Amino acid sequence: MTEDEKHRDFKITIDHEHFKVEQEELTGAQLRALPSPPIGPDRDLYEELKGKHDDRLIEEGTIVEMRNDLHFFTAPHTITPG
Repeated sequence: MTEDEKHRDFKITIDHEHFKVEQEELTGAQLRALPSPPIGPDRDLYEELKGKHDDRLIEEGTIVEMRNDLHFFTAPHTITPG
């Protein structure tokens, strides 16, 4: 079996829920569809980045290269000041 024929699963987390994905790249829309129910338009999806970096907003068309231990979280799209 060649390297290209090997099946690879990537383990990622969205809002503390674990998923295994086979694709090497997923769009924001594909990531939003993984949870059940899917992430609604009232929430934004972010990739959690370690260290001093700002977390990255993942838009519907954003392409994300998969790797193990990617962490994503959602937040309200609009935050109303209280």
